Amino acid sequence: MFFSRALTAALVTLALTGLSRAEPLKIGMVVTTSGPGAVIGRDMVAGFKLGMKHAGLDAVPVIYEDDQFKADVGRQAATKLLEQDHANLITGMIWSNVLLASAKPVLDANAILISANAGPSELAGKQCHPNFFDVAFQNDTLHEPGGQYAQSKGFKRVALIAPNYPAGKDALRGFKRFFKGEVAAELYPATDQFDFAAEIAQIRASKADAVYFFFAGAQAINFLKQYDQAGLTKTLPLIGAIPSLDLIARSGVGAGAIGATVLTYWDDSFDNPVNKKFVADFVASENRKPTAYAATAYDTASLIASALKKVNGDVANRKAFSAALASADFASVRGSFRFNTNHMPIQNFYAGPIVADGEGKSKIGALELVLKDYKDTFAETCQMAN
Repeated sequence: MFFSRALTAALVTLALTGLSRAEPLKIGMVVTTSGPGAVIGRDMVAGFKLGMKHAGLDAVPVIYEDDQFKADVGRQAATKLLEQDHANLITGMIWSNVLLASAKPVLDANAILISANAGPSELAGKQCHPNFFDVAFQNDTLHEPGGQYAQSKGFKRVALIAPNYPAGKDALRGFKRFFKGEVAAELYPATDQFDFAAEIAQIRASKADAVYFFFAGAQAINFLKQYDQAGLTKTLPLIGAIPSLDLIARSGVGAGAIGATVLTYWDDSFDNPVNKKFVADFVASENRKPTAYAATAYDTASLIASALKKVNGDVANRKAFSAALASADFASVRGSFRFNTNHMPIQNFYAGPIVADGEGKSKIGALELVLKDYKDTFAETCQMAN
């Protein structure tokens, strides 16, 4: 679609045989493929592969590495991809701690780094870089709509809970930036914690009139199950950003989450041709609905294809390739997408309920627009060097 398969294959072949001075694209993808976070990595890899296929980039080499949800392992994986595999573009990056640990070696090597999920505030502000891009969200912007939503619905006291790592801190800070009521409790369990009995007891005791939470993967599943088992789902409104509720709602098995409200930047119901094809082909190949993780990974592949076309397949000139990426000249599954000056997304955010479908399973219901063309707050501190 975006790029001629024949031209891509020719450039790769010529460069590898020394018959061309063009530097071909070679991609390394760092995601979690083992442990509790593997379900996220699985969806991102599937979405990225589908995006590469739709873009005609089948001939571009992609090497996948498992970060094991550990910052040091992720950094080692990124370094291996650069030094041993000679990748010149690194993507994936589910977790902010992994991304922050990996960013310096990747960017110091003059490689391109494209996050398909994590968006730590550090890389949006003073540590922004012309070779770093985030296709998903800046962490705070994922949760600021939650604060706006809670404020608009008249909640006065909200209990907050998120894991104790950079994205968790960004999440609750983002929520508080827009919510003007009282924080009834602010809890930060460990990233490897899966029993939330103590935290749920604190939430109950806080006398909050709503709860805002942020977890991903297995932590989100465990928290939701225990929250429902404690009898709070029907009595204490639960609000969460898309990573916390996406996998559960779209899997159709999240009956305990019915009634919760999800904040999102993408939905499988978005009525545009790219999204319709993405969703249909993903379901056909994976036999399940895609999540937002898969959607942003798909968009990452589409972004890469659009930039590769602009530089005629040669990424040797990093400045030209970076400029091509920054133009974001591709059709997104989100419909509306562009980069801010710090290479973080400008996009819409929506709120919707998790409801029961006709079979009593869960799905995300009708969406309402919360923030339009929303930009992160850190761009003003980004001094992008050329």
